[in-house]
Amino acid sequence: MIRHTVILRLKPLISPENKAAFLEASRQLARIPNVRNLEVLKQTSSKNPFDYGIIMEFDTQEQFDFYSNHPDHQAFIQDFWIPNVEDFLEIDYLPL
Repeated sequence: MIRHTVILRLKPLISPENKAAFLEASRQLARIPNVRNLEVLKQTSSKNPFDYGIIMEFDTQEQFDFYSNHPDHQAFIQDFWIPNVEDFLEIDYLPL
């Protein structure tokens, strides 16, 4: 199982409407085949500069690769991620 985790900071001048659209588009990534347990989260700690987290799971590396290359994911990157995200950190975990 792969746990795909992204923490991010949105651009400071993002409009409330664009923020809401970004968060909803993030939730819609759950429609891509093999995405499991997708969560879109709001950061509450002051210990890091990030605002939101997106977490999802995949059973295999092949499923994760399928997701990464899926047209809906690629459209999300182009239409929502690039215009709205200022900084991010991506971590992919395997259980020990």
